[in-house]
Amino acid sequence: MLPTATLLLGLAGTALGFNTCQSIADAVSSATDVYYPGSSSYVADNEHYATSSSQASNCSVEPGSAEDVGIILNILGKTKTPFGIKGGGHATNQGFSSTTGVQIAMTRFNEVTYDSTTQTAVIGAGNIWDDVYEILNAQGVNVLGGRVTGVGVAGLTLGGGYSYLSNQYGLAIDNVVAYELVVPNATVVTVTEANDPDLFFSLKGGGNNYGIVTRFTLKTHLQGAVWGGAASYNASYISAFNAAAVKFCSEVTDPKAAMVMAYVYNSGQVSLSAQMFYDGPTPPDGIFDDFLAIPASAQDITTRSFFDLIDSTSVSTNAAAGYRTVYNHIPTLEYSQSFIEGIIDELNFWGPTLSAHGGLSVTYAVEPFLPSLLTHAPAGSSAYPGSRDHVVFPSIVGLEWVSESEDDVFHDAARKTAEKLGVEGESVYPNYAIYDTPVVDMYGEEGVKRMEATRERVDPYGVMLLTGGFKV
Repeated sequence: MLPTATLLLGLAGTALGFNTCQSIADAVSSATDVYYPGSSSYVADNEHYATSSSQASNCSVEPGSAEDVGIILNILGKTKTPFGIKGGGHATNQGFSSTTGVQIAMTRFNEVTYDSTTQTAVIGAGNIWDDVYEILNAQGVNVLGGRVTGVGVAGLTLGGGYSYLSNQYGLAIDNVVAYELVVPNATVVTVTEANDPDLFFSLKGGGNNYGIVTRFTLKTHLQGAVWGGAASYNASYISAFNAAAVKFCSEVTDPKAAMVMAYVYNSGQVSLSAQMFYDGPTPPDGIFDDFLAIPASAQDITTRSFFDLIDSTSVSTNAAAGYRTVYNHIPTLEYSQSFIEGIIDELNFWGPTLSAHGGLSVTYAVEPFLPSLLTHAPAGSSAYPGSRDHVVFPSIVGLEWVSESEDDVFHDAARKTAEKLGVEGESVYPNYAIYDTPVVDMYGEEGVKRMEATRERVDPYGVMLLTGGFKV
């Protein structure tokens, strides 16, 4: 039983939290709603892709305007109430988009507006990429975003953003023209490179350190039919799969081609998968031939719209949802045979080891990009990566398990395997990084200094320190 004093403090904290919720409800316009436990909207607002990311907030708020976001931020700052900001809910670090205080769900910021004159699209921060792709598909254009279904626009874009189109156009942040941002003093501002270069730089990979982004203005690119999809393979073909992977990573130079290759341990078995993409109705001979020659246990590869390609990942993505999950970035400079063999060694060690602790799956994903990836924007144009001198591949380890009591075991495993496989001193990708990764590892020392100075200017009272995320 909790000591009486502790119990009373907890009740007092809860009461203060509900008072803040009521203050918000009283202050905002009719475009915004506040929900409490027991409401289906409250459940949806707090729910995340990974159960380990979800928390029980005192209330949830669905703001309906940027002005109301400002009112909410003002109240949260004055009452020093912890809060979370949820876009799509795919963050796998607890507290990064969830809270036990006030949960802000950006659901109502669902605008997708294409401007053919400027060749840009205004995208609301509450969208998931699926909806964006579907709407822009009718216009024959596309933007740089997520590669599987259900991923939120805000989190991916504020953290950097790798895309199937990145070899052609760079990172998602390289394609941002403007941010509509509610800064902690409740002012709604439009941030561009011209009007505030330091803040524009800091928002490009710097997460939620500077306020709440409500809209992104993104460059669009012409988009026709694409070729691609997923293929799964039995582990008996691992030698052929590895050879195909190394060959693709070292020899394919067509910027329209992209892949994600995965090594998975699940239920005592190793399996392999390849997500193939070509920005055109048919890929040239020689790009994917080695993968297509391997007998697949399941395959869904065809010519279709970009939206349909992303939508085709819904079965596998949804099947992986609803478990405790942790990701970690493995900074990689080269997808060599020895690196791939290192992944397999780690998989064969951590698979059985973590199964003994209720582990459901261990996944290592290989994500190759061309050396020209980071040349689509100038050096020093974004907080992430810390350097654009060379490409650091966003390799990732993902772990899933059942019991909260085993969290430390899986978090420790994610750290150890990334340390063993990764290259020390290279830029860490914020969207894949485990929660205790030092910000200097993502942004570099000079980048952090610039970001800190900007935060102190924009948020002098530390309102954004009341929410989770990587803090500068």
